[in-house]
Amino acid sequence: MSRPVQRDRGSVTTEMVLVVPIAIALLCLVAFVGRTTTTRQILDGAARDASRAASQQRDPTSARLAALDSATSTITQSGLRCASTSIELDTDRFAPGGQVTAHVACEVSLRDLGLLALPGSRRVTAAASSVLDTYRATR
Repeated sequence: MSRPVQRDRGSVTTEMVLVVPIAIALLCLVAFVGRTTTTRQILDGAARDASRAASQQRDPTSARLAALDSATSTITQSGLRCASTSIELDTDRFAPGGQVTAHVACEVSLRDLGLLALPGSRRVTAAASSVLDTYRATR
């Protein structure tokens, strides 16, 4: 009797050595996309809330304070952790019928996704505009 030749011996180990690192890198990539997408959605909401709060104020100074409070509150309540955050309000067209635009930016840490060889952080930005009511008093 002849014995069958076993040429496939150890092929599972070889496949695992090749597949596991690729699978881990793919999971890290999914985590990266998820983190940046979630951050972008939160910042979109913060910019929208900031511009809306600013458009309801009577003067640019009050509008800046309201926008800052609103955006900070939205980011804090979401649980988003930014290395640095910037909130700016453009009030150049602050007049009845004009608009205000809020710009929100966040530096998101990517250090825990080290397997992808990404830089330490990524800046994510969002902007939103809100129109001031045409028939309102500004003072």
